[in-house]
Amino acid sequence: MATNISIKAGWNFDNSFARLPETLYSFLKPTPVSAPQLVLFNFPLAKALGLDVEALQSAAGTAVFAGNRIPEGSLPLAQAYAGHQFGHFTMLGDGRAHLLGEQITPQGERFDIQLKGSGRTPYSRGGDGRAALGPMLREYIVSEAMYGLGIPTTRSLAVVTTGETIRRETKLPGAILTRVAASHLRVGTFQYAAHLAGVETLQALADYTIQRHYPEAAAAENPYLALLKAVIKRQAELLAKWQLVGFVHGVMNTDNMTISGETIDYGPCAFLDNYDPDTVFSSIDLQGRYAYGRQPGIAAWNLARFADSLLPLIAAEEAEAIKLAEDALADYFPLYNRFYLTGMRRKLGIFNEEEQDQVLIDDLLALMQKYDADYTNTFRSLTLDCREMELFKSAEFLQWHQQWQWRLARQQETAAAVEQLMKEHNPAVIPRNHRVEEALAAAAEDDYSVLKRLLSVLTDPYAYTPEQEAYAAPPPPSALPYRTFCGT
Repeated sequence: MATNISIKAGWNFDNSFARLPETLYSFLKPTPVSAPQLVLFNFPLAKALGLDVEALQSAAGTAVFAGNRIPEGSLPLAQAYAGHQFGHFTMLGDGRAHLLGEQITPQGERFDIQLKGSGRTPYSRGGDGRAALGPMLREYIVSEAMYGLGIPTTRSLAVVTTGETIRRETKLPGAILTRVAASHLRVGTFQYAAHLAGVETLQALADYTIQRHYPEAAAAENPYLALLKAVIKRQAELLAKWQLVGFVHGVMNTDNMTISGETIDYGPCAFLDNYDPDTVFSSIDLQGRYAYGRQPGIAAWNLARFADSLLPLIAAEEAEAIKLAEDALADYFPLYNRFYLTGMRRKLGIFNEEEQDQVLIDDLLALMQKYDADYTNTFRSLTLDCREMELFKSAEFLQWHQQWQWRLARQQETAAAVEQLMKEHNPAVIPRNHRVEEALAAAAEDDYSVLKRLLSVLTDPYAYTPEQEAYAAPPPPSALPYRTFCGT
């Protein structure tokens, strides 16, 4: 079994979640693997966490990332939670993950350190507790790309191969991802506490969440209502940021929505190529529940489930609690629309506000959909004043472009300021789906150079460097739609 060991690598663990009632987790160590090998390591993130990068690249460091050795101060556990998966309520939990603890950085910040693919737990529900290399590399790529795009996200510290194979539809190489998060508290964590753990545990969880993520709520007249409102606002802002870059999460179950407002669980995720609100990439989302255009509404639905869980804390009388929660939830779409409209104005170089801006934006999106225009490259081309796309040749677009120019002329900022604003909000590159697949295919042959080049390009997606040009190209035409898989 995994052994505890003192490794001078900068680990500075606290285990505050482990001080909550034990109904919310199970103590257990990861299951060791036979021949771990470190294949990806995030140097900047390790340094930011206060870790010794040289020590962690040693055999002892690799053993920690594999779950074979437990750093001093760590109390490994698997978290319990529930979730609505495609609308159906299910009891869940960390079926293949172990929380090592919370790293306290030199700046005093607190981050969860979790191993994903580290063995079976009481919540595995018959699963093997392991993960395949491809999905762990995908999470590393996309989570780091999201960080570069300025979108709140869990991050990836390391990937190790295990030297073992796992069975899915075929035999695949096993791997373990080390994930870093502000916390792994989910809407599903609150659902679990509300359904199984009792009001005292629910209150302890809510108090812990307020202390860790929303300390300002503690001073409110109703701290739990303030918590709900704070999470609603943070999720509204997160969803706007997803939509603005064309990100499709793919599996927005309530157990995949964090209380901190971070993007989590990069399973069947992908980015839009051609703009279409009905875009679905996930192979299991047959009804389009989590299509790109439906994501803001699904977030609202998930937040309503969070509100349901908090009702016993919001007010003693159920009717009063429901009214207060409904009033708070009513703020979600106005908040989301404000964040989204502000972001779209910036993408179009607009500094001030006019009532007709929404029409200008909607008209552009409608044209993009009509002409199958690439989402990212449309805004990139507008930023660079490049009109090579088919969309830009249409009379309809020329009319829209004139309207846009008139709109820009009604503000005081210079053309240079407009261009700078657009470059700051329109990425030159995203993790193109075909580029991600290209990197994963090369890694499967033990060639990580393609993946590392991609990561390098994605580090600063707003740089507009010559090196990013090749990575901005859309995929070649294909008769088959792009599909992603959960990788469980």
